[in-house]
Amino acid sequence: MFNDLKIKQLDRKGLDTLISWAAAEGWNPGPYDAEVFWQTDSEAYVGYYHNNILIAGGSIVSYDGHFGFMGFFIVQPEFRSQGIGQKLWTERRNLLLSRLKPGAAIGMDGVVAMQDFYRRGGFELAFRDERYERIGEQFEVDNQVSGITAADFPAVVAYDTACFGVPRPHFIKPWLLMPESYRFKFVHKGSVKGFAVLRKAGHGFKIGPLFASDALVAEALYRACLNAVPGEAVFLDIPVNNPGAVQLVKNYKANYVFECARMYYGKPPVLQTEKIYGITTFELG
Repeated sequence: MFNDLKIKQLDRKGLDTLISWAAAEGWNPGPYDAEVFWQTDSEAYVGYYHNNILIAGGSIVSYDGHFGFMGFFIVQPEFRSQGIGQKLWTERRNLLLSRLKPGAAIGMDGVVAMQDFYRRGGFELAFRDERYERIGEQFEVDNQVSGITAADFPAVVAYDTACFGVPRPHFIKPWLLMPESYRFKFVHKGSVKGFAVLRKAGHGFKIGPLFASDALVAEALYRACLNAVPGEAVFLDIPVNNPGAVQLVKNYKANYVFECARMYYGKPPVLQTEKIYGITTFELG
């Protein structure tokens, strides 16, 4: 009965629906995520409708054709185990490839249960991501840590590009301006050595990204984030291929929540993995 489903682009209301589904799945999106996601790529949200009701969807973000990212892959529970998800996922992958320049890679953060399926679809596992939770508390903050201002945007965007692998100023600039968020940079001898964004989530706050030149800078930024919201849950998604990130959450006795894995279709972008202490978002990379 679902053989005639066709992929359709979602409007902003459709993106809001995906966000609400993500919240129901326990992914803990933030109340202001949707606006930034929409500004990043308003053509990136697609899904299937049945009887004019959205029943499945996902994102296919293009970073100026140089890199793609798939996320928000959700099928409403009553429509699962009927082949709808497999059909939609394959169509999304192919549609995103058509939006990218030849040879551009696609990334995703895949949940454990789906990784074998993603492998069959051409994706290879690069590293595992683990989410950790810790309660914020008051810490002494390094005097080299300060808030990010508009004047810092060029340096922060350049640092983000080096860590993410491709430029994404149309994402990172509005990301830095979200309400109910905190933005910290670490500056040494006039040079930005790392930055972190702490944003409001459905439950608590999420750090993302946390990029730093070394473990001491990462710790200073992590402490600044914890200090900003004492008593609140603070989540950090670490790539386990960075030993410094693994040690950071151990040192602060953060609790493991769940994991997924960064996977790539095609040749992945060159990442400065030693500087990635917290990925930005499972939805857009």
